[in-house]
Amino acid sequence: MANDARPLVSGSYLEYMGRPLVRQDDTIIYGDMSEKCILILEIINRDQKSGLPQNILVQLVDSQDTNKIIRQTDKKGLYDAFSIGLVWLERALQE
Repeated sequence: MANDARPLVSGSYLEYMGRPLVRQDDTIIYGDMSEKCILILEIINRDQKSGLPQNILVQLVDSQDTNKIIRQTDKKGLYDAFSIGLVWLERALQE
């Protein structure tokens, strides 16, 4: 199991606080897959007038098994969702 090295994907990614931040459609993934866990933000719905994200599902998941959810909540707005997710991720990686 220790020899399971994942191949690196070529290309560059946006980084925030030293970790990759990747977005595809309504899913935002933050974190390094080589660490213990990552953060997944799923945009549930958007404001009809502005198009801005309204409800966000925040999930802290195990990076080796993304079906294993460690913590989960629903937040209004991307700022609140990302803020709580960052706190969860930092605490989980310190353990």
